[in-house]
Amino acid sequence: MGMALEEAAKAAEAGEVPIGAVVVAEAAIIGRGFNQPVSTGDPTAHAEVIALRAASRRLGNYRLTGSALYVTVEPCLMCVGAALQARVASVVFGAAEPKFGALVSLLDVSGLKTNHRFEIVAGVRQAECRAPMLAFFQKRRDARG
Repeated sequence: MGMALEEAAKAAEAGEVPIGAVVVAEAAIIGRGFNQPVSTGDPTAHAEVIALRAASRRLGNYRLTGSALYVTVEPCLMCVGAALQARVASVVFGAAEPKFGALVSLLDVSGLKTNHRFEIVAGVRQAECRAPMLAFFQKRRDARG
Protein backbone atom coordinates (compact mmCIF):
# COMPACT_ATOMS: atom_id res chain seq x y z
CA MET A 1 0.00 0.00 0.00
CA GLY A 2 2.96 2.27 0.53
CA MET A 3 3.71 2.29 -3.20
CA ALA A 4 0.05 3.04 -3.98
CA LEU A 5 0.27 6.01 -1.59
CA GLU A 6 3.32 7.23 -3.51
CA GLU A 7 1.27 7.05 -6.71
CA ALA A 8 -1.55 8.99 -5.01
CA ALA A 9 0.96 11.73 -4.14
CA LYS A 10 1.82 12.01 -7.85
CA ALA A 11 -1.86 12.51 -8.63
CA ALA A 12 -2.12 15.24 -5.99
CA GLU A 13 0.96 16.99 -7.40
CA ALA A 14 -0.71 16.94 -10.82
CA GLY A 15 -3.92 18.46 -9.43
CA GLU A 16 -5.84 15.21 -9.82
CA VAL A 17 -7.92 13.42 -7.19
CA PRO A 18 -5.19 11.70 -5.12
CA ILE A 19 -5.74 8.02 -5.80
CA GLY A 20 -2.92 5.60 -6.52
CA ALA A 21 -2.78 1.93 -7.43
CA VAL A 22 -0.27 -0.85 -7.94
CA VAL A 23 -0.60 -4.41 -9.23
CA VAL A 24 1.54 -7.01 -7.50
CA ALA A 25 2.35 -10.53 -8.68
CA GLU A 26 4.85 -12.89 -7.10
CA ALA A 27 5.97 -10.19 -4.64
CA ALA A 28 6.86 -7.73 -7.43
CA ILE A 29 5.09 -4.62 -8.66
CA ILE A 30 4.11 -5.25 -12.26
CA GLY A 31 1.97 -2.15 -12.81
CA ARG A 32 1.40 1.21 -11.22
CA GLY A 33 -0.81 4.19 -11.84
CA PHE A 34 -2.32 7.36 -10.48
CA ASN A 35 -5.49 9.25 -11.35
CA GLN A 36 -5.14 11.23 -14.59
CA PRO A 37 -8.60 11.86 -16.09
CA VAL A 38 -8.31 15.66 -15.96
CA SER A 39 -4.81 15.92 -17.44
CA THR A 40 -5.45 13.31 -20.14
CA GLY A 41 -9.05 14.27 -20.91
CA ASP A 42 -9.86 10.58 -20.51
CA PRO A 43 -12.66 9.56 -18.12
CA THR A 44 -11.20 6.04 -17.92
CA ALA A 45 -7.77 7.21 -16.74
CA HIS A 46 -8.33 6.08 -13.16
CA ALA A 47 -5.36 4.84 -11.14
CA GLU A 48 -6.61 1.25 -11.19
CA VAL A 49 -7.14 1.15 -14.95
CA ILE A 50 -3.71 2.64 -15.62
CA ALA A 51 -2.06 0.14 -13.25
CA LEU A 52 -3.95 -2.82 -14.78
CA ARG A 53 -3.01 -1.69 -18.30
CA ALA A 54 0.66 -1.40 -17.32
CA ALA A 55 0.62 -4.85 -15.71
CA SER A 56 -1.06 -6.38 -18.75
CA ARG A 57 1.54 -4.84 -21.08
CA ARG A 58 4.36 -6.08 -18.88
CA LEU A 59 3.03 -9.65 -18.80
CA GLY A 60 1.80 -9.62 -22.39
CA ASN A 61 -1.59 -10.86 -21.23
CA TYR A 62 -4.75 -9.07 -20.11
CA ARG A 63 -5.42 -11.84 -17.60
CA LEU A 64 -3.56 -11.08 -14.43
CA THR A 65 -4.42 -14.33 -12.66
CA GLY A 66 -2.88 -14.56 -9.21
CA SER A 67 -2.19 -10.83 -8.93
CA ALA A 68 -3.34 -8.34 -6.32
CA LEU A 69 -4.55 -4.82 -7.04
CA TYR A 70 -3.71 -2.38 -4.25
CA VAL A 71 -5.53 0.94 -4.36
CA THR A 72 -5.68 3.78 -1.86
CA VAL A 73 -9.44 4.31 -2.24
CA GLU A 74 -12.26 1.82 -2.85
CA PRO A 75 -12.61 1.37 -6.62
CA CYS A 76 -15.59 2.63 -8.61
CA LEU A 77 -17.82 0.37 -10.70
CA MET A 78 -15.69 0.86 -13.85
CA CYS A 79 -12.51 -0.12 -12.01
CA VAL A 80 -14.17 -3.11 -10.34
CA GLY A 81 -15.25 -4.24 -13.80
CA ALA A 82 -11.68 -3.87 -15.07
CA ALA A 83 -10.37 -5.92 -12.13
CA LEU A 84 -12.94 -8.62 -12.83
CA GLN A 85 -12.00 -8.70 -16.52
CA ALA A 86 -8.30 -8.89 -15.58
CA ARG A 87 -9.06 -11.86 -13.31
CA VAL A 88 -7.09 -10.45 -10.37
CA ALA A 89 -7.03 -12.64 -7.29
CA SER A 90 -7.59 -9.84 -4.79
CA VAL A 91 -8.35 -6.16 -4.46
CA VAL A 92 -6.89 -4.44 -1.42
CA PHE A 93 -7.99 -0.89 -0.64
CA GLY A 94 -7.41 1.69 2.05
CA ALA A 95 -10.28 4.16 2.40
CA ALA A 96 -13.92 3.44 1.66
CA GLU A 97 -15.61 5.65 -0.96
CA PRO A 98 -19.24 6.08 0.07
CA LYS A 99 -20.32 7.96 -3.09
CA PHE A 100 -18.73 5.77 -5.79
CA GLY A 101 -17.18 2.71 -4.10
CA ALA A 102 -18.34 -0.46 -5.79
CA LEU A 103 -16.86 -3.15 -3.57
CA VAL A 104 -18.59 -2.62 -0.24
CA SER A 105 -19.95 0.94 -0.04
CA LEU A 106 -22.29 1.94 -2.85
CA LEU A 107 -22.39 -1.59 -4.24
CA ASP A 108 -21.50 -4.97 -2.80
CA VAL A 109 -19.61 -6.76 -5.56
CA SER A 110 -19.95 -10.11 -3.81
CA GLY A 111 -23.61 -10.10 -4.87
CA LEU A 112 -22.81 -9.86 -8.58
CA LYS A 113 -23.29 -13.02 -10.60
CA THR A 114 -20.03 -13.00 -12.54
CA ASN A 115 -17.82 -15.84 -13.70
CA HIS A 116 -14.91 -14.50 -11.63
CA ARG A 117 -14.61 -13.46 -8.02
CA PHE A 118 -11.75 -11.92 -6.10
CA GLU A 119 -10.88 -11.51 -2.46
CA ILE A 120 -11.61 -8.07 -1.01
CA VAL A 121 -9.42 -6.64 1.74
CA ALA A 122 -10.67 -3.30 3.06
CA GLY A 123 -9.24 -0.67 5.40
CA VAL A 124 -5.50 -1.23 4.87
CA ARG A 125 -3.74 1.91 6.14
CA GLN A 126 -7.13 3.55 6.03
CA ALA A 127 -6.23 6.82 7.78
CA GLU A 128 -3.17 7.34 5.57
CA CYS A 129 -5.21 6.67 2.44
CA ARG A 130 -8.07 8.91 3.49
CA ALA A 131 -5.96 11.93 4.50
CA PRO A 132 -4.91 13.00 0.96
CA MET A 133 -8.52 12.79 -0.22
CA LEU A 134 -9.74 14.96 2.67
CA ALA A 135 -6.96 17.50 2.06
CA PHE A 136 -7.64 17.61 -1.69
CA PHE A 137 -11.36 18.27 -1.34
CA GLN A 138 -10.88 20.73 1.54
CA LYS A 139 -8.46 22.71 -0.63
CA ARG A 140 -11.05 22.79 -3.44
CA ARG A 141 -13.77 23.98 -1.06
CA ASP A 142 -11.45 26.68 0.32
CA ALA A 143 -10.61 27.87 -3.21
CA ARG A 144 -14.29 28.34 -4.00
CA GLY A 145 -14.66 30.53 -0.96
